Amino acid sequence: MISSVLVANRGEIACRIFRTCRELGIRTVAVYSDADADALHTRVADTAVRLPGAAPAGTYLRGDRIVKAALASGADAVHPGYGFLSENDGFARAVVDAGLTWIGPPPEAIEAMASKTRAKRLMGLAPLDAAEVTEADLPVLVKAAAGGGGRGMRIVRRLDELPDALEGARAEAASAFGDGEVFVEPYLEHGRHVEVQILADTHGTVWPLGTRDCSLQRRHQKVVEEAPAPGIGEELTKELHALSVRAARAVSYVGAGTVEFLVADGRAHFLEMNTRLQVEHPVTEAVFGLDLVAGQIRVAEGHALESDPPRPRGHAIEARLYAEDPAHGWAPQTGTLHRLAVPDGVRLDTGYTDGDTIGVHYDAMLAKVVAHAPTRAEAIRRLAGALESAAIHGPVTNRDLLVRSLRHEEFTAARMDTGFYDRHLAGLTEPAPDPYAPLAAALADARSRSRFGGWRNLPSQPQAKRYEMAGEEHEVRYRYTREGLAADGVRVVHADAGLVVLEVDGVRRKFEVCRYGDQVHVNTVRLTALPRFPDPASQLAPGSLVAPMPGTVVKIADGLTEGATVQAGQGLIWLEAMKMQHQISAPATGTLTALHAEPGRQVEPGMLLAVVQTP
Repeated sequence: MISSVLVANRGEIACRIFRTCRELGIRTVAVYSDADADALHTRVADTAVRLPGAAPAGTYLRGDRIVKAALASGADAVHPGYGFLSENDGFARAVVDAGLTWIGPPPEAIEAMASKTRAKRLMGLAPLDAAEVTEADLPVLVKAAAGGGGRGMRIVRRLDELPDALEGARAEAASAFGDGEVFVEPYLEHGRHVEVQILADTHGTVWPLGTRDCSLQRRHQKVVEEAPAPGIGEELTKELHALSVRAARAVSYVGAGTVEFLVADGRAHFLEMNTRLQVEHPVTEAVFGLDLVAGQIRVAEGHALESDPPRPRGHAIEARLYAEDPAHGWAPQTGTLHRLAVPDGVRLDTGYTDGDTIGVHYDAMLAKVVAHAPTRAEAIRRLAGALESAAIHGPVTNRDLLVRSLRHEEFTAARMDTGFYDRHLAGLTEPAPDPYAPLAAALADARSRSRFGGWRNLPSQPQAKRYEMAGEEHEVRYRYTREGLAADGVRVVHADAGLVVLEVDGVRRKFEVCRYGDQVHVNTVRLTALPRFPDPASQLAPGSLVAPMPGTVVKIADGLTEGATVQAGQGLIWLEAMKMQHQISAPATGTLTALHAEPGRQVEPGMLLAVVQTP
């Protein structure tokens, strides 16, 4: 029997595994980098062991240090979570060789399937040879052979883009997984990403647990997942199950895993087998009434599964909440997460709590929010409503995008595919600010600054405050009167530091207001309080390119020097942040008059990188 589990991972998945361990009476051990010294997973574990070195390559990617931590802490088992070393057969062997129980598939199964190129050959398929790709093969997808999560992927639509795509994918894959191998395969423009969760024991039983649809993706990383996959008929479901069981049996698989497919024109195209737990596993748990982590632990202890899996019920949908700005290239965001709270009735899996810092070293996912209901339509409504009313105070997130995506007619009708955001991103990120949010913020601020309401015996001049909302500046005016605060066009029913009630055309509206420095959250609207007199030194010259996030400059365009002519949309500078590379492009055709970026330089948000002067 397992008595103590070390989780060789961090954040949300570590916290989720710890939750099951506590329910089973198993002691928990966390590992952490210096960047995670005060992270939630470090705090909630029974024991925590520091991993010395630079994050993440010198910490969560160092199997030798993790095994040493397990032995030092007295753990008798290791759970890899997902990402990092979860699909590294060498790490699995090191755990077993140290006399520890490995809560995962046999190293031989990982070795066979961890490389997507080997997995395809095992299933009778073969990737394209990058050197032999022709116009007839386009579009193609460059893909990392190891790992997942969208890292090391590039779509190539023109042959002249292929060399840069290969180089960028290799660099990103090496940074994320310690393995720079990539391969090329055909890219299906309008396929659906459908997968099958499996759970297998050491006695020969393999459970195919329904289907999941993960078609809503950005940068080839899943955003919304659901179970069962809608619109997949009984015959195709049987085929997907049969192929998944075949893949598992081909490598004598044990534990939880996922077999992924692209479905197009009613046909299934094998993609890969992920030899680990998936981020989206909660939707399968909800539909089947299972705890997959508990299942992994019991299988690792040698217990047999029942001959048949439990019967599914209802529908579940998961949305990944990211600290990122979808309207500006999905740029990851950093800073303090002041508050994260969702309504009752939905599941929240997160590695953060109020007051935690979102840093630059790891993935930008804040949480997974999961809704389960008898029907798909009810699950959509429940999840969209919960996200819309959630309190998420801190950096910019993709919350509004998620709500709009769930309510989009293409999604509600189950007609989505992996090109959903390519078609609809502009409309889904169109600003829709609440015109009364700045006024509510100003009235709450006025109350918080004056115990007596600021009333004067003589008529007062209107007070003015400025806020930035959805990229635009808004000035609001209000007055102190004998009856209290007043503003044109509305009746102020109530105003205090945390709640403002306005009556507009006979309709009362409530605004919950929270302020953190110059950042103000009014219901779900995020505002920035602006100074009364702008600082002239903060004004940038037209054409200035600034760092959208903290990170490291990893590349400058070949031959780029001051005085060079650049074209609109041309990639100039590449930053690496949160294990992803981000391209900064020329805003217009013109002359590069300043270049302050250089490879290896650390940059902070707002730092000037270059200036492109237009004629």
